[in-house]
Amino acid sequence: MSFQDIAIELKKPLDYKIQKAIEAIASGFAVNKHTAAIAFSGGKDSTVLWHLIRTYFPEKTVEIIYGNTGVEFPESLSFARKVGKEWGGEHFHETKLSRTKEEGLKYKAQREVLDWLIQEGRIGEVLKADGKLKSTRTLESKATPEMWEDFRTRKLIWPKDTPMSYWWCCDQYGFPILGKAASKLDARRINIDCFLQFSESASNKEELLQYYDVLKECKFSQHCCKLLKKDPSERMQTELDVDVIFKGLMASESRTRRTNFATRGYLYKSHRDHLGDDPFYHCNPLQIWTDDDIWEYIRLFDVPYAPLYDITWTDSKGVEHKIPRNGCFGCATDILFRDNHLEALRHTHPSQYKALMNYGMDEQLKKLFYARGSGTDTIKGVFEDPEGFLGGQTNLFDLVREKIDRRSIDDEYDPEFPDKVSHECLGEEDNP
Repeated sequence: MSFQDIAIELKKPLDYKIQKAIEAIASGFAVNKHTAAIAFSGGKDSTVLWHLIRTYFPEKTVEIIYGNTGVEFPESLSFARKVGKEWGGEHFHETKLSRTKEEGLKYKAQREVLDWLIQEGRIGEVLKADGKLKSTRTLESKATPEMWEDFRTRKLIWPKDTPMSYWWCCDQYGFPILGKAASKLDARRINIDCFLQFSESASNKEELLQYYDVLKECKFSQHCCKLLKKDPSERMQTELDVDVIFKGLMASESRTRRTNFATRGYLYKSHRDHLGDDPFYHCNPLQIWTDDDIWEYIRLFDVPYAPLYDITWTDSKGVEHKIPRNGCFGCATDILFRDNHLEALRHTHPSQYKALMNYGMDEQLKKLFYARGSGTDTIKGVFEDPEGFLGGQTNLFDLVREKIDRRSIDDEYDPEFPDKVSHECLGEEDNP
């Protein structure tokens, strides 16, 4: 199917789209030999998908996998659990975060160990021949017992069995700032530090050199999507022996999803180890739907939805806005676009916004803007006034958009279809 064909399909009436969704769902059940499941987020799209399956395939048993990232909007979390209990009962499952298998150092402590090894002339003990870090664990093993005791006193240690949460991920990898095009390297931040400082694999390409200059200043990563969403969901799918997963993805949402639909259609095959030689299928019945279709369906059939979508906020020009999408409240992948997550969060959930800023996102945003050549007196003034920044007295995001060229930034980050990035380029990645 071409992009032009998709554009034509997107303009079709809701009745047509409902019928196409029913056909797609039927195709998913037709290949189902083990367990069928719905990837449920508590958002309007996956709720409508669940309603369609309940309505038109009531005889089918479907497991519901709710991906609780730990940084869900409270309104979405309570709704997901309520509808999960009412509609799903024992078939409703909530994912759980991974946990660390041994104690480890926080990034600040890792950085202190690295700097100490450099000062002592022992940096070669933790680097590979090409200057990349052997592993995070190798670095941490070089810290003396006295250093470990000091780190423990200063609370710079992650204890064994610590949930690998959003906060853990931001500390160890970086904050979810900018889209996937800006997060080319997926490794712990301390590995990236060594790569940038010591690796002999440096590129001569101007574009990459500029990217490395930004990366040296700003600690950002997209690893949280894999850690909080993808991995826990796939673990649950393995436990339930899932071979068909229904998802509420729509081609209208992004260029990545349009491309995926054009090349793969409603149903496509992949592989999961737990199925042996049997295939695993992804089924996306809502591909030709739009947000307007979703809301029309909700109104027509009185479908419940998360109260998050009814929360409003008013901008400095008096224009009223609603939160268009649910998801992790700590996401800043769309920071360069209007109505981005943080812009809305600042108004609608000030306590969560302040928690993010106080944990360090404000510092990384600051570094990003300066690294991108945006250190104007106006923006500098905003950052030198923490109360103004955290309290939202100045519209920081409007200022930033005027100063940062976003042509090199992707239009979104799509955890369903991430770019394949190797850990090996930065050294052996640890099993936490």
